Amino acid sequence: MSLKKKSVIAVTGVGGGVGQSIIKSLYGSSYKIIGMDAETLGTGLYAVPKAYKIPYASDSHYINSLLNICSKEKCSLLFPGLDVELSILSQNADKFVQIGTTVIISRPEVIKICDDKLLTSKFLVKIGLPAPKTYTLKGFLENPHLLNFPIILKPRKGGARSKDVYKVDSKTDLDKILIIEKLLADNLVVQEYIDGDEYTCGTVNLDQKYFGSIIMRRILRDGDTYKCFTEKKPPIESFLSTIMKNLKPFGACNVQLRLKDNIPYVFELNARCSGTTAARAIAGFNEPRSIADYLLHHKKPVFKTKTLTFLRYWKELVIDNKQIEKMSKLRQIFRTQYPQL
Repeated sequence: MSLKKKSVIAVTGVGGGVGQSIIKSLYGSSYKIIGMDAETLGTGLYAVPKAYKIPYASDSHYINSLLNICSKEKCSLLFPGLDVELSILSQNADKFVQIGTTVIISRPEVIKICDDKLLTSKFLVKIGLPAPKTYTLKGFLENPHLLNFPIILKPRKGGARSKDVYKVDSKTDLDKILIIEKLLADNLVVQEYIDGDEYTCGTVNLDQKYFGSIIMRRILRDGDTYKCFTEKKPPIESFLSTIMKNLKPFGACNVQLRLKDNIPYVFELNARCSGTTAARAIAGFNEPRSIADYLLHHKKPVFKTKTLTFLRYWKELVIDNKQIEKMSKLRQIFRTQYPQL
């Protein structure tokens, strides 16, 4: 009697928090994990049975490299772990379908809305939800009456871990930041500052259906979620449902918001998994596994979320230097035993 082969799931960006969080969420499942990253020292490369060093998303060989690996390994699914990969993967998703791999990626128009803070704000207003007032930096400088200080200054497109995000208390401070940090004004927006608790929320969406959410209040440090707490918040749950039923993303979609006077103000959408995906899985909301189970085994996602407190801490992953050298030279590692993150 032959043993049934495990379905193979590839994860990119495993050197970063999102990719690693996806890996952690798939540990102990019936799926075999393939890790990919452009950096030789990408931590997640050394925490999976098979790993490949791939080109950066900006490299002209990026898509073909992933196609070759997914074809060779017979990957059923591919989860992206980096924001910079989303647009190019979305545009090339059909090429992966042709080799039998489904990329967990939304349509290009959804990626475009989520990657652009100004378009995100306009989308939310269009569907009738409150959102922080958002303007281009140029528009605000020409009409400073549009917003009262303090304001939030941030990149219009891209950005991660709150990089280049500033709370600005005055016009004088704004001028200083622009000069000292040498920021590119064309890719900056200013946003109304909302004073309230911050939340990161996960959702699962498949075949244009919304299957549920998890809500986590969070405390940040250096742009990352440092401590988080699963909570039940009906006003937020209602907003998430409305957003997803209008946006119709595919797979996981992360929503960041602030709650003021019991009103959610969404300030960011991410059409991907999150750095807190593994914590959510522990709380009963396992996005990667539920997505895989639905697509590969037709199992409808059902969640029973627990209210928990998560305190993050560093954990060392010790790798023999020979493994690093092997990855550097051969750009791949295969093994049966590996340390878990």
